[in-house]
Order: sequence, then structure tokens, then C-alpha cells
Amino acid sequence: MAEPDKIKNNDLDPSTDMEHWTKYQVREWALSLEGVDDKAAEALLEQDISGPSLMLLKTEELIMIGVKFGPAKVLIHARDEIVKFKKEQPESCPGRPCKPYPFCRCHDTYRYMEGSILDVTESGVRDFIEPCHEFKAFTNTTEETKMNKFTTEVIRFAAACMNSRTNGTIHFGIGDFPEFTHGQVLGVEVEKDREVYVRNLRDAINKCFEFKHKETAQICIKPPRFVSVLNTNLTSSVKFVIEVDIVPDSSLCSDNIYHTYNCKNKKNKNMVKETSEDEQRSFFVREGGSSNNLLAPTTNAKPMQEYNKFVASVTQLLLLRRQSEEKHLSVVKSHTQGSKLCQMITGGTSSLDRSYYEHYIIVTNKSHPILLDSIGFLVELNPIAVLDFDPQSFENGLCECFEKKSPVNLHSTDKYKITESVEHIAEKLKLTQSTSWVFCNGRTNDEDPSEINLWLMDKGASVRNVISFLCRKDVLRSKKFLVVFLLLSRVNDKMDPLVETFSTFYQELKGTEQILCICDNENAFTSWKDLIDARCEVDISSRCIYELSFAEVNGTILSLLSENRRSKRFLPGAGGGKVLLQKKVERQLFTLDVLCVNQCEGGNEDQVAIEQNFYRGGEVSWWNFYFCEQPGSMQFIKRDKFDYIVDTLIPDLCSLRKACVLLNLLHLPGCGGTTLAKHTLWALRGKFRSAVLIDKDADPVTVAEHVVTLLQCGCKEQEPQVPVLLMIDDFEDMEKVFYLQQLIEKQCLNSSVQSRSPQVILLNCMRSEHTSGPFDPTEDTVIIRNQLTDDEQKQFDQKLAEMDNKRMNTSSFYGFMFMKSNFDTEYIKRVAQHTFKSFNMEQKHAQLIAVLVLISVYSKHAALSVSLCEKYLRLQPRPCYGDNEVEEGFQQFSGLILFCYVRAKVLFKGVRMIHSQIALYSLKELNLTHKVTKAEIANFILTTDELHDCTQGKNKLMQDVRDMLVKRYPFGQEAPSQPYVVSSPSCHKCESCTEQDSTLPEEKEHKKVDSRFSPLIRDIESETPGLGENVLINASCRFQKDAIIAQLLARYYYLKKKDFDEARRWANESKRFSQNSSYVADTSAQVTKHELKYEIAKEKLSIDPEVLQKLLKLGKSAIGAFQESQQLAKHESWQRLQTKRDYSPLNTSGFLGEIQVCVYIIEVLEKIPLFSAGKIRHDLLCSMLSGNTTLDQMIDHDPEYKKHRLFYKVLQEFAEMLYNLKRTMKSNFDFLLKFNVNLGSKFGRKENHDQIAKSEFSRCFGKFAQLFCLTESEVLLNKSMSSMLKLHKARQFTEMEKVDSYSGILNCLSNEIKPEILGEIVSAYRLIYSSDNCSPVEKINYVYMNVVLSCINLKLIEEPFQSLVNILCKCLEHPTSKVYLPLYFIAVLLLWPRPQLHLNHTYSTQLRSYISHMKTAFHTEMKEIYNGKKAIVHFFLGKKHGYERIVHLGEIRRCTTAGKDQFISKWENGVLWKNPKVQQLLCRVTGQVKSRNILAHSCIPNLNVEVTPLFQSQLRCYKEGSIVSFFIGFSMEGPVAIDIDKN
Repeated sequence: MAEPDKIKNNDLDPSTDMEHWTKYQVREWALSLEGVDDKAAEALLEQDISGPSLMLLKTEELIMIGVKFGPAKVLIHARDEIVKFKKEQPESCPGRPCKPYPFCRCHDTYRYMEGSILDVTESGVRDFIEPCHEFKAFTNTTEETKMNKFTTEVIRFAAACMNSRTNGTIHFGIGDFPEFTHGQVLGVEVEKDREVYVRNLRDAINKCFEFKHKETAQICIKPPRFVSVLNTNLTSSVKFVIEVDIVPDSSLCSDNIYHTYNCKNKKNKNMVKETSEDEQRSFFVREGGSSNNLLAPTTNAKPMQEYNKFVASVTQLLLLRRQSEEKHLSVVKSHTQGSKLCQMITGGTSSLDRSYYEHYIIVTNKSHPILLDSIGFLVELNPIAVLDFDPQSFENGLCECFEKKSPVNLHSTDKYKITESVEHIAEKLKLTQSTSWVFCNGRTNDEDPSEINLWLMDKGASVRNVISFLCRKDVLRSKKFLVVFLLLSRVNDKMDPLVETFSTFYQELKGTEQILCICDNENAFTSWKDLIDARCEVDISSRCIYELSFAEVNGTILSLLSENRRSKRFLPGAGGGKVLLQKKVERQLFTLDVLCVNQCEGGNEDQVAIEQNFYRGGEVSWWNFYFCEQPGSMQFIKRDKFDYIVDTLIPDLCSLRKACVLLNLLHLPGCGGTTLAKHTLWALRGKFRSAVLIDKDADPVTVAEHVVTLLQCGCKEQEPQVPVLLMIDDFEDMEKVFYLQQLIEKQCLNSSVQSRSPQVILLNCMRSEHTSGPFDPTEDTVIIRNQLTDDEQKQFDQKLAEMDNKRMNTSSFYGFMFMKSNFDTEYIKRVAQHTFKSFNMEQKHAQLIAVLVLISVYSKHAALSVSLCEKYLRLQPRPCYGDNEVEEGFQQFSGLILFCYVRAKVLFKGVRMIHSQIALYSLKELNLTHKVTKAEIANFILTTDELHDCTQGKNKLMQDVRDMLVKRYPFGQEAPSQPYVVSSPSCHKCESCTEQDSTLPEEKEHKKVDSRFSPLIRDIESETPGLGENVLINASCRFQKDAIIAQLLARYYYLKKKDFDEARRWANESKRFSQNSSYVADTSAQVTKHELKYEIAKEKLSIDPEVLQKLLKLGKSAIGAFQESQQLAKHESWQRLQTKRDYSPLNTSGFLGEIQVCVYIIEVLEKIPLFSAGKIRHDLLCSMLSGNTTLDQMIDHDPEYKKHRLFYKVLQEFAEMLYNLKRTMKSNFDFLLKFNVNLGSKFGRKENHDQIAKSEFSRCFGKFAQLFCLTESEVLLNKSMSSMLKLHKARQFTEMEKVDSYSGILNCLSNEIKPEILGEIVSAYRLIYSSDNCSPVEKINYVYMNVVLSCINLKLIEEPFQSLVNILCKCLEHPTSKVYLPLYFIAVLLLWPRPQLHLNHTYSTQLRSYISHMKTAFHTEMKEIYNGKKAIVHFFLGKKHGYERIVHLGEIRRCTTAGKDQFISKWENGVLWKNPKVQQLLCRVTGQVKSRNILAHSCIPNLNVEVTPLFQSQLRCYKEGSIVSFFIGFSMEGPVAIDIDKN
């Protein structure tokens, strides 16, 4: 049988009294018991067995009504268990006391809680003003009698109060003895319209009072008030307490007495009967807690005596009433809380625009609906978090109201438990992006709320976690946030959650200085103050606002905003119109800083402070442009490129046919590139919807969504008329820029944005040092250099004169003066020398500036948080001082720093150096004059715990320090003028796959080794040789379990110190910290490879068996390590492809590394006597490494076996590795060739290391060819040579020239091959094809060779085109899976339908099948290596016939004189395809738009071929079924449509 406490139905819980169960509850209870069937339960229902009768039942009686013996016993036992359970429970606590609703008020936010007890009793006259009370449970009524009872009781009570001249309140829904506790809140379900109560009461007054007193009665008896009743878990119920206030004002009542008619006295419980007007009158007065009728029939000998006595005393009662009224007259107070609120909410600045507080945290409880119109100030405060104790807030409370005006992130309290790093939690919570709304007592339909007395046990701990998290110094800056307790409901109970919440904040903040409490009346304040005093023993009166209504609070706070903050903001609309930018929409676009048409208008910003900040070196703000447009001001300095960008480049870009186009503005650091970009946005804010990407590390998918939202704002159902001009600043590489561009185009497509012109222009403002390699100027690229033109110099001179006239202190305007000096470094040197004249590394402010200087030089956007500076310099932030204390704390170095906001995972305020060049020359000055080395500063940072204590910005400093240790330049890229660095696409990409160990000159080798380390480590090694090791060791202690730091140490030991044991130890540590990283695994392999190389170099001449064993063991170990790296690399690439978020390409270093090791092994073997001399020995080595000759066979035929015995013994130990060496090298060569030939960069740009990898590939292949492909091509013409030997030599020759695979053959198109070599390749393939044992692969290669040869030199072709097609068709008859991809690709290319129907091969009808097979084969072969790449378009469909119909990419290139970057740019923006030469070369076909593809028309009936648009965004302006024209391109992934246009 189920235990009583296991019954699931809430209505049947043992805590509910059984005697109150209905017959239906009894039935449900019976059904819940195991062993009681439906028949028994129905028998109980039929007999009307309810709770009371169930308590009396016996087993025999149950059997009598048809319940069988078994179920009857179960029922009785279960009932007895519940009764026993109830008896064992402690007596329930009486309800918690509460105050009555404020007298004679209708709009107070006070609400009752069910079960609580009013702390007043039913009473009579006190002081006439203090209301007397009467309670009515209002339970024993029906719908027919309810209204009659209500009006009867109100009239009786009202008449009694009016006659007694006392204020009073009658409460319906409040219990009384004996059924309930006196004053117990029950509530009444008000099913009818509330107006019914008002109307019936008004009618009853007119009916029951004498005509002459009706008007007075209507005034004295106030309309019914309906006070909500909350459940005990603070959720709303459907119940109300109905209250009527009586106010018999002396001026109205005078000395009148009030009789009523048609009313019965209190003892008469019968229903009211119809009476005639001459029936007995009633005269009610208050006596104690009752209303007595002095005219009621009585047995008293003198029935009218009491009545007459009372009437005689009315004059005296009137006098007493008047005296009480005068005594209680409200005295108008001199309120000062308005100004107090202004000071407290802003921290003393009296302006929310410049508030001392950076963030606000709101703590609030259940709101009354009438208050929701008065919380507009909350939206303007934009709180970082709201701790809401109303479970229904999101459905019908404050959260719902706030969310309509501003975006919110809804959170439960468990999200704040610290289970990982604090910054990662803050990032997940999106803490500084939009308001975090935390439901602290559950949430409807999500988490059950707790009753007030259980909340502390159920949810107290999790809310404490929330508060502790928000008060952490590394989340919000200490002393710079304000906690506002917004008491929307009165707090009366010491167990109220808000009391405990206040106590927690009080403890976390160590006082009330950062706490403000707001309520709207003195009673609420007094209750709150007393509860806090009892809980925390602190008087919070000075931190409370209570004399203002919430409407006044709202108005007061809103008045603290400038006109600019209060005004509406507008975006440009079509035809010069404007579109309102709603505040909620703008806040939802948290990745963008939107520049509006009316930006800055009506603002009251401090012009002097803003201009000083900018000219000292701060980032330009919109205010700088605005101030320069005001009357009497000189216009903003216009750079020479400004007009070219605004008048030429952007209009040209607007004529292109891509959804998103790119304009690159490349600049050197500190030369005004970002300012020029923002100046462009400001000038065009009326023509474009301009915005700046706030955080370059923001999720690009989210950024794309926000950009399209901005584009469609105000025109969701229409075609956008005004494009978006989005500035993106300081991206680290172009790949990320192209990726964002691609995502924006995709989002435009998904949002059905249809337009034939660009909808988004990306203004990419990028430091020129961050581009990998030289960046050619193009039609969409502008380069800003650190040199002023004469006109720019003249403007700077004029601006300086203007500032002098304004008496501005230009001597500290280092940024401006440096540019005015035309970037003269001597000026910067003088500034550094003067500022650091009295530098002393022992002083804390000097230590801090040294730290800032170092990280600013070696880590871009480096900054120290203001919190860290305050803590390190022992400063205490104070209101009204702002950040001046921090500036003063830096003392003589304060002129070199600027305040800024740093967008890390948590937004915080920081300090940075005013200019990159000042940081650079300050660092030089520290070393030259004060002998403070970079190593000393770096070690100071790494070993000083105080810099890494828990404080805001700690993780940003750690990241900056780590960056300057780890990030480096790729080999072959010159370091810029100052050490800003470029990171690899992944932070783990720390081992290059492009080592050229054996062929590098000494100087180049040294540079290459240096390129393996960050500029900081390189400079430390140059300045203080050997100290780099110490810095890295300290880094490993600071960054514990950091795989990259360990990897860096391994690299240092094997490259710098040649200590391979220590290097291996650190490589293993790195591997332990990051087991699934191919880059970390590659480091282990690199250690062994470099040790092998080092040991080989030591053995100048010959190698003995012992050394041979050691070297081969190293080689085998390195090969195994590189193979592990290969598998991890493929797994990484596959995972990235699945997530579609990381487009980093495959790490190929393991493949090339394995080849390099094989080359080293060959070099080792060539040094032992077995293979060291003679052609025969060379051939033996070739045969053995090819697996054609075993060591046993060599032993059998070696006449000097005894001499070589020990060598053979060692070689047999590694026999398997040696026999497979050629196969190993060949498979890696083929893989890399296929990877590089068929797949290009996803965004068309080659990475710098590609060229180095290509060079190393060629070097290693040369060694491979020298050993395995040694032949002389002229012997092919020797007719006396046997045909088999000729064929063997031909195949060797194709292998040596890397044309024995389709990828190698296609590679000939991009490599310049000498004509004579090309002719020899043709001859070789002709011989191979004509042989009897020509394999299917060789047949397909033969087809490829003819196609490629036709593109290079058509005159060399001997195979007619139709004959070649026939050869292809024979291959198609019996395809093997090994050749699917190359076979079907060439089939699609050669069998594409021709305009002349009779020229088409019958196999052309199968084209759709071939394309399907090709796509399947492509994704099968490339799935592990495809991520971050795209299939290269090898060929295009031309206008001519035969071979000439196949147009190679090289022919397209020859149609334009553009450089590499220009060509890519023209390709992507569509300019290339408008070139007349290109149009004359390519064939334009038509097709029909179908979904996101196009069905290309052909002359073959019923054959429409599906092609994929190369740029999906080109389809956005065409509806389904539209006919379009385009060019056809052929890639391994399928045919693509290029330059889609209307037909």
C-alpha cells in the first residue's frame, strides 16, 4: 500500500485535512491506492462518501455498500495511516502577522498573503481617525445571496461608523472565530465584474438611507476596494479581499444622525425580505467590535432610552471628531528626498550620462499592475542584472513590461554557480550584453516557487551564489556598481526573501554604501527598516527613499538624462525619410555601435574633456565630429583619401551585384586609419545605415544576424532601400573578414533580402601588418601610410592654431603633435626621455607603467584594468572623484596613459598607452637609460602574484601576457616597424610544416629558427642571450597546464639549446595537457625529427652499426609521431566541418614532416657501406626501399656479407619501415598534391606558409626522384631497348615529373613547364596508353594529359577530341571506386552538352548521374580534409568547339593585367566577368532558378542540369522559376554558376 507521504495528487496530500475532502477527492484518493480497483472507488462516489464520512467508516460498512473485503481493508488501513500521520505532525504555526491595506487608498501596491493574520482586531471607536475594523469571512453564501449580504453588511457597518463619527473599514474575505483565526486572510473569488459591486452598493445606499442623507452617505462610503491575495509562494491567486472604507468627515456629517431602512440587525440570519417604507427603521452605532441597532425590538422597560441618550451625545461626538481631524491634519513637509535620490543614484554627479556608477543591480519583488507605468527609469538605467522575486514576473509583471522596451536574458539562479572560470560563466550569461533577469523564487512553467517560510531552505543558497558572483572583483569593478532594492510590494515578514538578500549584499559589499532602497510610502519604509535592523543591526534610513511616489521616482531619475539620451534616434530611410530605431532593437544589436542620423544632437557632453582625450591619443568618438560641425569650429581634419573613398570607391562598390561588398582601408598603427574610417561613416550617416562592429571577437553568425536586422529595420516586409555601411576594425587576418562577408551574404539570402545592388558594405579597417604578405592596392583597397601630404600638414597647423586660441594645453597632446610632426620619431624619443627621467623600478607606479609599456609593445590592444591599478597602487575609489585617483596614482607617467573600455568576456574600464610608438620608445628608454631589460619586466609580470589576484581584467592581462609569449610571425614575413604580431588561424598552430632544414643558408636558417618564437622571446634573446629560457620557465609556472607554453619550451630546447631530452619532456607535458591537438602532437614529432637531423649532421663521413641503430630508431619514432599527428589533424578537420564554426584548414605539417624524416633516413642509409658507392648500390637501395628486394636476398648476393653483417642485423630490425619507405613517401606526396591542387583557400587567398611548404615539398621530392625515378628520357627513343624497359622508364619519368596522377597533371596548368619536358611527358603517356597493360588510372591520366596539354599548347595534341571522348566513354563503362572522382569530373567536363545536338555523345544524356557520382565521391574523399577550403574551379565552358571549348583559369587571368589580390577581388565582386575579353571567351548559358540552385538548359530533350551558384547571394534578387543566364565553371565538387544575371 502506498505510504501517506507518497500520494502524488496534490489535493490529497496528507498535509490537507481529510475532513475537508469532497466525495470526488475521496474517489481520486481511493484510485491512487494499490489494491483498490475502479469498482470500489465508484461505490464510494455513489454513496456520497466525503471526508467527514470517510473518517467514520468501518470495514463492515464498506462491505455493505458493495466493496469487497480486500479493498475494504486497504481503504481502512490507508485512512488510519493518514490520521496517524496527521497526529504525529507538529501543530501548524499560526499565520504570519500582516498590516491591513492603507486606509482610504485605492492605488497602493499592498497585497495580502493567504493565511496571514491581520495585526488589528475588530474594534469600536478609538480616536475617530484610526479606523475601526469588521471582518466577514464571506464564505457561507451562494451566488444568489452574496450581493445582498455584501450590501447589507456594508450599509449596517457604514451607518454605525457615520453615527459614531469614526473612520472604519469592513473587510470581506477575512475570517473570524470560531471557524477561523481572528483576522485570518481567506480571500473571496470575485467571479462577476467588479463594477457590479460598485453599482449594487450605490443603489443600496440610495435605497437604505433617508433621502436627505443620500448624498452625504455616497461621499462617506467609499467605493469597494479589491485587494489581491497572494498564495504563500508569492504567486498571484484568483482571490481578493473586498474592503469598503467609511470616512464620516465632520464638515459633511455635521450633527446629523443616520437612520437606515430595509436592514436587519446582526442577529437576524434570515434572508432579507421585501419591506414597505413605513416598516421599522434602524439606527446603528459602533459598540466594541459590533454594529448594534439601537432601535431594535427589546424587552427593556424603556426601549428608547439608549437611542435618545446617543442622539443627545451627537453634538459632543462631532466636537471630538473635529478635534481629532485637526490633530491629524497632514503637515506639509519640506521634502528633500528628490535631490537625495539624484545624488545617490548617480554617485554624486547628478547626471546619469556621467554617473559615478558603471552598473546597476536591481533587486525587486512582486509589482502591482498600477506601478508598471512608473518604471521607465529602469530601462534607462539598463541594469546589468535584475534579481526578481516574483515568479510570475515574465507573464504579467515587471519582467514582461521591461522586456517590451529592452532585451533581457532570462536566467535561473543555478546558472551562477561557479563550475568553471568566472569569465567563461560571464560570457555564457552574456552579462554585459543585455540585462540578466534572474528569477530568484522560481518561474511559472519553469521552476516551482517556494513558500515564504521555505524559501531560505529551498533557494537561499543559489541566490547567495548569484550575489557572490555579481560582487566578485573580477566580474564588476569594486565600488562602481549600485544595488537598488526596489520594493514594489511592502515587506512585512522577517522570513521574506528580500531580507535575506539584503543581508547577503550587506555582507558581500561590507556595508550599505553601495545599496539604495526605494519604496513609495513611510509605512513600507518603516516595516523594511525595522526588519533590516533586526536582521543586520544596521540603520538604513540614510540609504532609503520613501517620501516619493514611484511616479515621482521615475520622473526624477529620467530628468537626470541629457536631452540626447531621452530623445528618439533615427536611421536613414528611403527617399530622405527617417526610420525610428527603437531602444529595444538597438540594445538587441549588442555587437554593433549604430550611428544614427541625429547622433549627438541635444547632448551635453564635456567638449573640452572629449577633445583633450582625442588629441592626447584616444580613439575618436562621434562627439569629435559633432563638435567640429558646430558654428565657430574648424571642420574635422580631412585626410586626402577621404574624398576618394566617399566620392569614388563607395559609389563604384554600390554598382556591383553582390549582397555584401568589401572596402579595405589598410593602415600602419597610429597613423589615423581608424579615425578616417569613422569620419567616412559620419559623413555618410544620412545615406547609409552606418555602424561599427564593437567586438571583433563576437560570434560572426550573430554579427551577420544583427547587420541584416539593422538593414531591415522599418522595412521588414519591403525591399531594403538603404544599405548598411559596417566598419570592422583590426581583424587579425583577411580570412575572418571574408568569412564574415560570406555569413552576411548567407543571412541576406535566408532573410529573403532581394536587391540587385549591394545591401552591406564592409569597411575593413585593418593594420597593414596584419595582412599575410604584401597587399596590392586595388579598386576596393586604400592604404594609409605614416606620412602627411602638404594639404594634410596645412590642416594640422590650422588646427593647432585653433587650439592655441582656445588656450588648450597642447603640450600633452602627444598623439596630435606626433602626427603634426609628420610622424617624426625624434619627437617621441624626446617625450619618452623627459617622462622617464626619474624612473625607479622600485616604486609601484613605475612598476605598473613598465608592465603596461611591455605588454603594449608586444600585444595589440593591451590594457590594464582600472581595478587592478587601484588595487596595486593601494587606491580607494571615492564618489565624485571618478578615475582621477588612478591617473594621479601613475604620477609623472599619467600623461602617457588613457582610459578606455575593454571588451573582453566581461566589459571593463582600463588604462592603455596613448600611442603605440610612445610605448615602443618608452621601452627602449627603460633599457638604454635605466638598464631595465625586457626579460626583467617579463619576469616581474610572471612572478608578481599581486598582478594576477582576483580582480576585474585579470584574464585580459593573462591573455595579453600569453600572447606576447606565444604569438609569432610566419617565416618569410618581415617583422613590422614595431612588434605587433599576427596569430595563426588557431592558437595551437605552432609548428610550421614548411621546414627546409638541409638547404637553408646559415643566415636564413638563423632567421627561420627565430621565426619560431614570438618577437618578445626573440628580442629577449638578442638583448640578454639565454634569459629567454628563464622567462619561459616562469611562464610555465604562471600558466600551469598550458599546452602551448609547454610546446614553446620544447621548441626552445630543441632549436636553441639542442637539449632534446628536456625538449621531449616538455613536448610530452604539452601532449598531456592537450591530447587531441594535432599541432601539439606534431611538436613531439618535431623534437625527434630535429634530434635525427642533429645526429646525422654530427656524423660527417660514415656511420657505424651502433649509430645506425640509434638513427633508425629515431626515424621510426618520428614517423610514428607524425602519423599520429596526421590522424589527429583529419579528426580535427572533420569535427570543424561538423560544427561549421571553425574554418581553420587541415594541419598538413604531419604529412610533410613524415616525408622529411624519410629523406633523412635515405641520407643515413646512403652513408653506410652497403649503399654508399656505385650505381649498383644505388639501385639496391632503391629496390629495397621500394619493397622489391628483401634484406635476405641482399645477404644471399653480398660477397662482403661478413664485413656488413652488423649493418644487416640493424637493418633487419627496421625491415618493415624500410620496405614501405617509398610507399610512405609516395602516398604523402600524392595526398599533398591532391589537397593543394583540388582545394583552395575558402576565400581565395593563399597563406604565406603555402609557398614555403611548396618549396620544401619540391626539395623532398627532388630527393625522392633522385633515388626512385633516376632515368634518362632520351632512351625512350631507343628502338633497341626492350618494350618492357621502355614502359618502365616511361612510368618512372611520369613519376619523376609528378604527372602520374590526375592531380599532378592538373598541377601542370599552374606550373611553368619547359616545352621540351612537356613534349617528353606527352611521348611517355602515349607509350603508356598504347601498351597492353595500361591500367584504368593510366587511361584516365591519358585523358587528363590531353586536356591539360590542349590548354598549354594545342599544337602538341595528336589525339583528336572525339577520339579522346571515346576513350573516356570506354572508361565509363567499367568504373572502379578508386577512380570515381577524377573519372566523373573529366566526364562532366568533356560530355557537357554542345549547342549542336548531333555533336553530342549518347553518354551526355547521363550527365546528371555523373554529377551525382562526382559529388558523392568528392565528399567521400575530401570530408576529412575539406574544412576551411573550397573546390578549385579548374575549367570554364568556352564558346568554341572541341578542345578549345575547354577554358582554363590561366586564360581568364591573361584577360586582365590585375595582380593576384586584384584578380581575386575582381573575381569575387563580379568586375572580372564584365571584362569584354572574358565575355568573348566564355559561353553564357541560361537556366531556371530552383530553390538555391539553377537548372541549366541544354539542347538535349529533358536534360536540365543542376548547377550550384558560386556565390549564393547572387540568387537573392531572383524569384523561384526565374530565367537567368550565367557562365559555367567546373570543380571537383560539381559544376558552378558564375556571374548570374537576368536573361
